Amino acid sequence: MAQKKMDRRVRRTKALLLQGLIQLMGEKDIKDISVKELSDLADINRGTFYLHYSDVYDMLSKIEGELFREFNEILERDLAKEKSGPVISRPVLLDLFIFLENNRDLARALTGPHGDMAFINRLKELVKEKLRLMMNNAEHTVEHFDYFYSFMVSGCIGVIECWLNQQSPVSPEEIAGYCSALLLGGLPAVQ
Repeated sequence: MAQKKMDRRVRRTKALLLQGLIQLMGEKDIKDISVKELSDLADINRGTFYLHYSDVYDMLSKIEGELFREFNEILERDLAKEKSGPVISRPVLLDLFIFLENNRDLARALTGPHGDMAFINRLKELVKEKLRLMMNNAEHTVEHFDYFYSFMVSGCIGVIECWLNQQSPVSPEEIAGYCSALLLGGLPAVQ
């Protein structure tokens, strides 16, 4: 019973720290965020912070690691079922947008002006790797894959950033359908 109580307190502390980090990343770069500032904002003492993380970079790294793991699990699970060739289908996009919706504030902070481009690039490389594997298993190949991939992923990242920053965003279902139509048919497909 004492373990459950401790787990609840740890979860609460980490949630408060995460909320504080998200708020501060909306205002400044990670290099400008101090443990004291974050601890004060989360209303915990610095000693409690150091029970969980060695510094703000360690905290961000652990948070990003968990997000990356979940993102990879979605891709692994969904792309294993894909038969559509080198384009990610609507069901895969839907799962990714639901994931982003569930992590909207953090995703907005990470993709925002004070976000972590290294993390975004890590996600892009993961998607590129998965798409290459799909292409190797597909019946047809895309000539000049790097151009295709760059266009597809950069466009999706742009849509994601726009969607995350909307005051009243459309549902994950709607945005997944929109992205899917754009990827498969370009702008005429969505008009």
